[in-house]
Amino acid sequence: MEGKIKYQFSGQIWKDNIEGGWHFITIPKAFSKEIRETLQWQEEGWGRMKASIIINNISWKTSIWFDTKINCYILPVKAEIRKKAAIKKDQKLQVTLLV
Repeated sequence: MEGKIKYQFSGQIWKDNIEGGWHFITIPKAFSKEIRETLQWQEEGWGRMKASIIINNISWKTSIWFDTKINCYILPVKAEIRKKAAIKKDQKLQVTLLV
């Protein structure tokens, strides 16, 4: 897996309230702050940063997004990944993030 800095944390998956909303995991404030302070130069627009993720032994490349309302990065988790990793809404997960 690519990525220079590794973060491990547990986070709860949640669904955006809009119709057909995405599922996300919020990256903890302390990690978000550190990533933003040291790696913001890697952001590509709208606070998007490429990342690699491992959850339930499933790994994939994606992007994390900085949400200015909560001052944290959020990790979108597509339906394909949720199905493959048997992830349910509101489930608490162990996440490995590489940026």
